[in-house]
Amino acid sequence: MSVVRVNGDLLAGDTATDAHDRVALSVRDLVVDVWTDRGWLTAVDGVSYDLRPGETLGIVGESGSGKTLHAYGVMGLLDNPRLRIASGQVLLDGVDLVGRSYHELQAVRARRISMIFQEPRRSLNPSLSVGRQIAEVVLAHERTSKKQAWDRAVEALDAVGIKNAPRRAREHPHVYSGGMCQRAMIAMAVVLRPAVLICDEATTALDVTVQARVLDLLRKLQADLDLAIVIITHDLGVIADISDRVGVMYAGQMVEQADVMKLFERPNHPYTAGLLNSVTNRGGSARRLVGLPGNVPQLGEWAQGCRFAPRCSHAAELCTSGELVMRPFDGQVVRCARVEELQLQGLSRRE
Repeated sequence: MSVVRVNGDLLAGDTATDAHDRVALSVRDLVVDVWTDRGWLTAVDGVSYDLRPGETLGIVGESGSGKTLHAYGVMGLLDNPRLRIASGQVLLDGVDLVGRSYHELQAVRARRISMIFQEPRRSLNPSLSVGRQIAEVVLAHERTSKKQAWDRAVEALDAVGIKNAPRRAREHPHVYSGGMCQRAMIAMAVVLRPAVLICDEATTALDVTVQARVLDLLRKLQADLDLAIVIITHDLGVIADISDRVGVMYAGQMVEQADVMKLFERPNHPYTAGLLNSVTNRGGSARRLVGLPGNVPQLGEWAQGCRFAPRCSHAAELCTSGELVMRPFDGQVVRCARVEELQLQGLSRRE
């Protein structure tokens, strides 16, 4: 395990030793601002991580923590005048995407980096067949005939497990179930075989059986394509199921980044421990649930020092004095002033 320093913050990652261990996506000190009636306010504050081919990074946190906005920044989709990348880098195979023109970004989106958005029914055009929408992605990026693009779309639907894909490709989204719509969105995202896939709440609103199938599908596609995956979710069960590493976000910052097993068994940040202790276990054993007090602070109302301090039962005076940065502890990285003192409870393997 190596720890890389980026403008004072730290991120965890293994040192690359061969071509397969290269970094597919490197996010360095990403800062995203939002324009408000009080001027520009920072909504994503210095997020950093490395992601390698075949690896899955889960990003978890409450609503309002900046998870989705960070993903839009990585994709270069902040095309609203009230949003901007204030600083930082998004390195895709070593090439910085920040500051690139619309046409330059269009050349890499879908081909090299792709995203599955929340609520697939709203992302699909109800007036066009599913096959045509996937074929349009191919036509937008490759010099090919409409027939060849259509065949690629059918192949993609078949690859994501939609039965009778030639017929289903001609159907419109309203005919599809929720799980099929999600599979169609995955097919659209991977039809050009990208290197990086960002999944924003890809299993939200699906029942547990369909959710398990979607996660199995993502694992299969990852194995087939050597995909590097970022999966953003509120669901800690999904994080435990599919992630190799986990990044925990709170109030626009990454507060902990760790190996998934270590994070669940031995969290190092009180916010992470609070998230783990506020969910039910799956083993049937009795365990008291402890809810997190308070709410995620509004934009521009973040506390000095540790932003979680107003909700933290372990907060002390040193937690609110000065800027806290990510620092190494127990082979991971964490943003906590008292990390050496605390013994936080995680979940056992049985849970």
